[in-house]
Amino acid sequence: MWLGIEANEVVALRIMKIASGGPDAFSEIQLMIAEKMTAGTEASTSLICGHSPVAVIARYREHVANNRRRLLAAF
Repeated sequence: MWLGIEANEVVALRIMKIASGGPDAFSEIQLMIAEKMTAGTEASTSLICGHSPVAVIARYREHVANNRRRLLAAF
């Protein structure tokens, strides 16, 4: 449940940051794309190595929570 709530907050915060424009917006877009690629690779590798889906989701939630904290600090 928390993952869904935090992910929605991160999406909203990112939209606000991107909508504000400027170099920070472009940096956020680049960071977002890089994070998605890294998260996909990390999740796939974890599953291939035998980690449980619960562990993969818990790790993904850590990333989302970190982004939420970072974006909230920027406002």
